[in-house]
Amino acid sequence: MRKWRNAVVTAAWVGVGTAAGALGAWQLATADSGGAAHSRPLDEGAVERALAATSASASPPKSPSASPSPTKSAPSKAPSDRSTLRFTGGSATVECRADGTVYLVSWSPADGFHIDDDVERGPGAVARLEAEPSDDDDDEQDDLPYEIRCGDGGKPRAAVVADADDD
Repeated sequence: MRKWRNAVVTAAWVGVGTAAGALGAWQLATADSGGAAHSRPLDEGAVERALAATSASASPPKSPSASPSPTKSAPSKAPSDRSTLRFTGGSATVECRADGTVYLVSWSPADGFHIDDDVERGPGAVARLEAEPSDDDDDEQDDLPYEIRCGDGGKPRAAVVADADDD
């Protein structure tokens, strides 16, 4: 009788451990990881763009008795082109806008780096961010300050610039 009880208790513990592991794996698989480690609250313009994109993709409900009424529409914003830019120290999702400005949508550091907090995301002629080695004791590897611009054809380009913080 005691052996049977030990087997049931062991099986229950194994089942609970398996269920907990499966739940953790499921949560990791379904989590939104789009730059969440460095996400920031949306500004008013970003909220308007997100709402415009959502409402443009949703179709209005059809009602047989309602006739469409003319409405004033807001002037449409020029389309933008998003792309992912990879560089030493990380990557960034960048919008090259039709007016020639650049906007950093999100960014993520590469292994062994972190992105400094003073990111200049735009929109503007240039956006800036700095990839720094995660190990502060590593004097061999310098910080990597980048300027990101939209080049010909609306393609973003990142270039390392002189670090203004160096003494």
